Amino acid sequence: MSRPHILAVPYPAQGHVIPLLGLSRHLVKHGYRVTFVNTEHTHSRVINGSQEKSCIGDENEIRFLSIPDGLEPWEDRNDLSKVYDKIIQVMSEKLQELVEKINREEDEKIFCLILDGSAGFTIPVAEKMNIKRVAFWPAAVASLALFNNIPKLIDDGIIRTDGKGSPIKKQIIQLAQNMPGIDCTKLIWTSMGGEDLASQKRIFEVLNNCVQAGQAADYLICNSAYDLEPGAFALVPNILPIGPLLASNGRGNSAGSFWPEDSTCLEWLDQQQPKSVIYVAFGSFTILDKTQFQELALGLELTNRPFLWVVRPDITDEPNEAYPGGFQDRVARRNRLVGWAPQQKVLSHPSTACFLSHCGWNSTLEGVSNGVPFLCWPYFADQFIDESYICDVWKVGLKFNKNENGIITREEIKSKVDQVLGDESFKARVVELQESALKSVKEGGQSHRNFKNFIEWIKA
Repeated sequence: MSRPHILAVPYPAQGHVIPLLGLSRHLVKHGYRVTFVNTEHTHSRVINGSQEKSCIGDENEIRFLSIPDGLEPWEDRNDLSKVYDKIIQVMSEKLQELVEKINREEDEKIFCLILDGSAGFTIPVAEKMNIKRVAFWPAAVASLALFNNIPKLIDDGIIRTDGKGSPIKKQIIQLAQNMPGIDCTKLIWTSMGGEDLASQKRIFEVLNNCVQAGQAADYLICNSAYDLEPGAFALVPNILPIGPLLASNGRGNSAGSFWPEDSTCLEWLDQQQPKSVIYVAFGSFTILDKTQFQELALGLELTNRPFLWVVRPDITDEPNEAYPGGFQDRVARRNRLVGWAPQQKVLSHPSTACFLSHCGWNSTLEGVSNGVPFLCWPYFADQFIDESYICDVWKVGLKFNKNENGIITREEIKSKVDQVLGDESFKARVVELQESALKSVKEGGQSHRNFKNFIEWIKA
């Protein structure tokens, strides 16, 4: 029997691929066929990061296809301004060609497009093809509320009318009650363009246009829960939470990783004492200079606690000889260094005590969903909003303070680790938040009901 066929299109970054793939798995369970379309570069990284087919989903149900992103293989995909310009130009055209080909050659026609909320430029493809349009927001709804409030930020004299969204002065703003405070010097768009003013302007323009275009979809859903962000949902009432998706897949497997996971660290965790291990992971984008990398290493050593540290091959702007002299030998008996880890399994392990994180939304949801307190080290974009949720709103973690040279010192790292692990109230609050988040995706929970309504809407 022919199944309803859905095309899912993430923005080409790991933090966007993983949650949309989680949603795709749920749709497959409800009898839908899903074709998951990455860029060729992202597709190759996801395949290379999967040691076995099962890691990237149910291969008999989710089909993985790829389209060009307009960039040459050697070009830097961390140059976000260039990436946006190219994918806007190329991806929409190639996506339309793909939909036309599938509908021409296959019995199960594409009838619905689920696109990443940051890739609103693909909306016209669905309009031309006369198929249903769904926008999926993979980040905190507070970040979407920030984009929606750009006109008000200009009217209130908070950001300039310079086309870059530059802050007029350093201040903390709060869009609504129960929402995180936002440092105007660390707005999503100002922290993504680096020092290049032309890149900042282009990123502000493109991000804003893509987000607004995405909201022209027929249906808006997101990877969050009402109880996590009540203030933000009051500002974006037309979006429906169906998450945390990572808490509700029930398998502990995280598909969509760009790096092969080193599962041997789980055996190492088995040998550690309960609630003793500091888990350190900075996601797929964070880069530390050599000074900060070494200070982090020495800070972890100074804690005198066991730690599991994910050190990507490209995490520093120096080769991996960046470790302090003798560091690896001195900590060898109480640490594990890996290139990438099966994060959900690490966070759910009884030996894990706290999560030193870059505060990406996926990592934030994974930490909350496993009841693990945080130490926050945001790098860019929406991660500063997530840090504020963790530390100021939910109070389930602590921020690090930088010294006069902009460095988080080894003493600061040890101090904050000791505070988080020495105060049981952090653990108590995150367990309470965990229970609320998991309740939302269970039968009768708000996210569960929203997902059922979404399924019914697709069928209609």
